[in-house]
Amino acid sequence: MRLAVVLFEGVTALDAIGPYEVLGSLPGVETVFVGERAGPVRASAGGVGLVVDAAFGEVDAADLVVVPGGPGQAQQMGGALVEWVRQVDAGSRWTASVCTGSLILAASGVLAGRRAATHWLAGGELERLGVVHAAGERVVFDGKYVTAAGVSAGIDMGLALAGELMGDFGAQMAQLALEYDPAPPFDAGSPEKAPPEVVGLARESRSFLLWERDRPDWA
Repeated sequence: MRLAVVLFEGVTALDAIGPYEVLGSLPGVETVFVGERAGPVRASAGGVGLVVDAAFGEVDAADLVVVPGGPGQAQQMGGALVEWVRQVDAGSRWTASVCTGSLILAASGVLAGRRAATHWLAGGELERLGVVHAAGERVVFDGKYVTAAGVSAGIDMGLALAGELMGDFGAQMAQLALEYDPAPPFDAGSPEKAPPEVVGLARESRSFLLWERDRPDWA
């Protein structure tokens, strides 16, 4: 089974690496990191370098496709990546996204009229692209499309897909191997749980989310 994980300049590293750590460890899975051209790209934090194994034109088929998000997503809403998604989706078993990667899937048209998750601040943009935002849901299945909410939800999505591919036992083995047993020091991981002043500042500044095309720089 071939797993194709998309990389681009400004990708959020955990969006891509979280699902990869789960799915890439499954028996029989061959992973390829795919992008516009082979070679290194910089993740959104600036210092983390990731490596594209193969250009889009070299990967014309994949069983499982994962499209991450990140600040660089705004520059990926047309052109090579969107065209590649349309092409590879035609033969994929599962097409998945993490965070604002769902906006890229939406731009390709494959999510038209479907329900999908995304980062909680990007729900309005997803709706404008003709997709039903499944607000408050961490992982959403709609047919062969699997979408995850913001960043860390990609690990949950990977485990959910592992369950589909390997059964519950196999997914539980993968979870245990990762020792994925979250116990965060704060219960502020969603707008429903975070203090109102934290949610308000996030909405006001939006400084860590750059899918908005009219925001050329960090706030």
